[in-house]
Amino acid sequence: MASVVKSLRALSDPTRLRLLLLLMEEELTVAELQEILGMGQSRISASLALLKREELASDRRVGKNIFYSGLGTTLGALLPVLEAAREEMPEASRDQTALALALRKRKDLAAGYFNKLAGKFGRTYIPGRSWQALAHSLLRLLPPMVIADLGAGEGTLSQLLAGSAEKIIAIDSSEKMVEFGTQLAREHGVKNLEYRLGDIETPPIADAGVDLALFSQALHHAASPQTAVSSAHRILRPGGRIVILDLATHSYEQARELYAHIWLGFSEVELHEMLTEAGFTQIDVRVVAREKQAPNFQTILATAVKAT
Repeated sequence: MASVVKSLRALSDPTRLRLLLLLMEEELTVAELQEILGMGQSRISASLALLKREELASDRRVGKNIFYSGLGTTLGALLPVLEAAREEMPEASRDQTALALALRKRKDLAAGYFNKLAGKFGRTYIPGRSWQALAHSLLRLLPPMVIADLGAGEGTLSQLLAGSAEKIIAIDSSEKMVEFGTQLAREHGVKNLEYRLGDIETPPIADAGVDLALFSQALHHAASPQTAVSSAHRILRPGGRIVILDLATHSYEQARELYAHIWLGFSEVELHEMLTEAGFTQIDVRVVAREKQAPNFQTILATAVKAT
């Protein structure tokens, strides 16, 4: 009985409780736990040391990595308490989402391969090969769709998409951007591109009116990103898709003044939660690019589907 009491005392700390709930499900490294919980290494390591001391967790070394898991003679007796705590703790659901993302990263060996491949692209000169040419080629593969470019700016992406889309509706809150984009489309004879003045949180588009809702580096300008994502769900037809390209969470405060950013990027978990709350399914969120120059911005891509 004494060991159970000691274990309960150890788990009175919310951090240690969250750690044990995660370690009950999967072996994890300190680095993975840092990412899941959004905490510093020293705090997590100290909590893990106490859990080990109380025989609630164990570790094993695999190469340079140390994996931790839930263990201990008293864990069985504590299971009902731990499951009840999982239901009551508001952080538990978020931790589960973050855990799923961390495990997907671990298994996504292809991502490591393509990161290396991307690093080589463009290092050797080959006539005619460029990211611009590649982008144009891939865009032509898109089926004819009605696309909402939300926060389109002057509409560079909209005009590229217009080459294969059925119709593009470009939304921006700047009158000058809308005027400029409209004039540019007219000059280039792009007839399936319509600019509309409006806010991405309340886009002037009919319910179930588009096949694809696109936020390209626009969501961090929204006063309420959740409202913007929910509005995208509203304007999508059943089976339609949302695509979000934005910055991953960063600490470059100057972005607020230099680029009028309201939000300093989003974490994978935050975007996953926004899409879930809006009603989307088949959610996939991942970092797809990293800049080498300071402040080392990372680009995050999120896709999801509106259920039929």
